[in-house]
Amino acid sequence: MTAPGSLRPGPIRLGLIGYGAIGRHIEAARIDNAELVSVLVKRPRDEGLLTHEPDRFFAHEFDAVAECAGHEAVRRHGERVLENGADFLATSVGAFTDTALFERLLAVARANGKRLILPSAGIGALDILSSAAVGGLDSVTVTVRKDPSAWKGTIAETLVDLDALEQPHVVFDGPVREGARLYPQNVNISAAAAIAGLGLDRTRVVIVADPTIDTHIVELEAAGAFGRFTFREDVAISEENRKTGKLVAMAMVKSVRQLASTLVVAA
Repeated sequence: MTAPGSLRPGPIRLGLIGYGAIGRHIEAARIDNAELVSVLVKRPRDEGLLTHEPDRFFAHEFDAVAECAGHEAVRRHGERVLENGADFLATSVGAFTDTALFERLLAVARANGKRLILPSAGIGALDILSSAAVGGLDSVTVTVRKDPSAWKGTIAETLVDLDALEQPHVVFDGPVREGARLYPQNVNISAAAAIAGLGLDRTRVVIVADPTIDTHIVELEAAGAFGRFTFREDVAISEENRKTGKLVAMAMVKSVRQLASTLVVAA
């Protein structure tokens, strides 16, 4: 099978794992030179391109598979994607706080001549951060601010009364490895920044429940041999899932588009 990067004749064959706020947007984008072949979903459903049966999904040939379904989907299906000869785009980067899983997927990708791709998804400036890491980094801090409703169903509910908050409240301040593990649906972006830069144990994440905002605010600060930079994004919340921003789906469309394009910007 020819890898997407070599621009095989015809469209690249794309698979999706997950069909929520991100997966639906990728399908709706109708990306040039990319054919959506099949979508693996969790709940029993077999209609059109959708199936809940992994064996049925993996019976197809893919050039790339994009995961948009959470940490468990990375653990359950990542290796099989790579073993079957497809590149694996993982949006749930926080799953790689499990070092054994990360190393296993890298080994399988290497053995099969495929790539484990960590898209920028909901955070910008990873290009600057990964470039700065070449010269050496001294510190990296990611601050994630979301309104209290975004933290419902998380450990934050045991730490503070989210409904009664009137002022911003820090629910976590520590290494990304622990923060991304505790908040698997909310701070995958911090894991992406950590892997791009100083690593999961040396990158700090500050997680804030903030009743004064109705957007998601992410700040990335880094210092090192290159100097220092501060990046801030203030993004609209997805209507389908208040734990994620609209930008995540847009960024995933961009990442898939680049797989299929002869022009790649900000690689």
